[in-house]
Amino acid sequence: MTELPGPHHPVFAISVAADLVGTGVQNLRAYERRGLVEPQRSTGGTRRYSEADITRLRRITDLLAAGLNLSGIEMVLALEAENASLRAELDDARREE
Repeated sequence: MTELPGPHHPVFAISVAADLVGTGVQNLRAYERRGLVEPQRSTGGTRRYSEADITRLRRITDLLAAGLNLSGIEMVLALEAENASLRAELDDARREE
């Protein structure tokens, strides 16, 4: 039996990723330049997006729709990542008690 790829397995081309999140390819390239998303690359250099990347891109588009600019989104995503990390540490500490 073959396992299905995980959420970090790159499967979507940039045009498909853009369609899935309802934005343009140029926007995805801009988000990558800003470091908001880091798609993996095929051996030929083609961008490949994972399901996790699509989820992150949807979060970016939601924040844009809420009126944030890319700098604000960068800060929000960094704070969310830090919050998730701290929650994981707290959960680990609670399990060790």
